[in-house]
Amino acid sequence: MDSIDRKILAELQFDGRLTLTDLASRVGLTISPAHRRLRDLENSGAIVGYRAIVDPRALGLGFEALVFVTMKQEDRATLLGFEDAVGRIPNVLQAQRLFGDPDYLLRVRTTDLDAYARLEDDVLSALPGVQRLNSTLVMKNVVIDRPYPIVGP
Repeated sequence: MDSIDRKILAELQFDGRLTLTDLASRVGLTISPAHRRLRDLENSGAIVGYRAIVDPRALGLGFEALVFVTMKQEDRATLLGFEDAVGRIPNVLQAQRLFGDPDYLLRVRTTDLDAYARLEDDVLSALPGVQRLNSTLVMKNVVIDRPYPIVGP
């Protein structure tokens, strides 16, 4: 990946709907080489997809919690079962396995506190291997979905 590829990635992170003409102009290429590089970045997996960034409040999902999960068992089957199950819960927007304690961090969105309480009581606490859930309520998002810094030559 060279500096032009990095410029393409930087531009698309800020505006994924750029036309090929605008993208080429911004990175100093003509349309044909810009298109080839874009295809190469997609095929290599450097670009994994395109999406609209939606305001969760527009969907009625104004409540957010960070959930720290401590497992009672950490054998392979339990962890894989937990990860598979948590991956099927639509309200879990992000799930990360951590080193140390706690074992996992989940980012969850629901309509309100009551909906979150039901989700925690009925779904999250019943996930395979869960010993303890510790929730922190999000007061305000200060930085969210920031583009990755583009570093390199």
